[in-house]
Amino acid sequence: MTPPLRIGYVPEHFSTPLHFAVSHFSLPCTLIPFPSGTGHMITSLQANEIDVGIGLTEGWIAGLGKAQAERREAGYKMVGAYVETPLCWAISTGGKRKDLRDVHQLKGTRMGVSRIGRYAFADCYALLVVDMLMRRSSGSYVMGFVLADKHGWLNTQASSANDASPFDIVPLQTFENLREAVNDGFTADFFMWEHFTSKRYYDNGVIKKIGEIYTPWPSWHIVARPDVIGDERLEVMIENLNLGIKYFEEHHDEAVQYISTELDYSAEDAREWLKTVNFAEDVRGVRGSVVEKTVEVLKKAGVLGEVELEGMIGIRRKD
Repeated sequence: MTPPLRIGYVPEHFSTPLHFAVSHFSLPCTLIPFPSGTGHMITSLQANEIDVGIGLTEGWIAGLGKAQAERREAGYKMVGAYVETPLCWAISTGGKRKDLRDVHQLKGTRMGVSRIGRYAFADCYALLVVDMLMRRSSGSYVMGFVLADKHGWLNTQASSANDASPFDIVPLQTFENLREAVNDGFTADFFMWEHFTSKRYYDNGVIKKIGEIYTPWPSWHIVARPDVIGDERLEVMIENLNLGIKYFEEHHDEAVQYISTELDYSAEDAREWLKTVNFAEDVRGVRGSVVEKTVEVLKKAGVLGEVELEGMIGIRRKD
């Protein structure tokens, strides 16, 4: 018997249509949560621990571009759209910190991220691999460069993305670790995370918001390992996920109930979020123009160099 698809997802409010696809339409799959986000899913796709991932657009494309730069297989391709609206990244610091009140103070400070991409390279003579830990980039890492580009802080003469950054970058894995780090006085000064996921912690004073930035692209996409593209199981997943999204759009009260009881959000915040988000009516396929625009911004921000767009897309839809 063919095993069900293993689907990686971030256990946040955006996962509600996926939950409905499983609970109301019997989507045959094994759901695997990744609270640390898209970068962790990339490593699991490469290790054949999951078959499909639903995560942040910039994380997927940064990972694909870096794999091309290193002339290795990324372990996945983009196969579908999920959320059509941009993501609002809230910029947060410690709840009691008085020294940071504005985004313009952040240049030269310590930026907490969930995961960081590091370049792998080998000495041509000794054939010594110095670092093989590059294979992942999180949205919280990528958006730091977008923020820096927006404010003109990037070192455009740098030889690598890390050297271009105006921040000291601190990888901390989880949202909980990030919240603790900006409050301990020495680990990190700020981090970026989705607004509504952060809001509860603004309300209780654990962290405070000093700014925000929107992605200049649709925020969530679906990727799959190359060996499952064309597989009937993937097509069944797409059909069921479309049904889950349609049910979500028609049953907002049930969505609020699920989000406010099973996830870390208040009912009020869930209702406010529903006003801001649009899911794809049909998740199948990826627009080339979306990938091109995202790559363009990431190149400008110093995250990517030259890449081949065609190699990133496993299922294409018309622009």
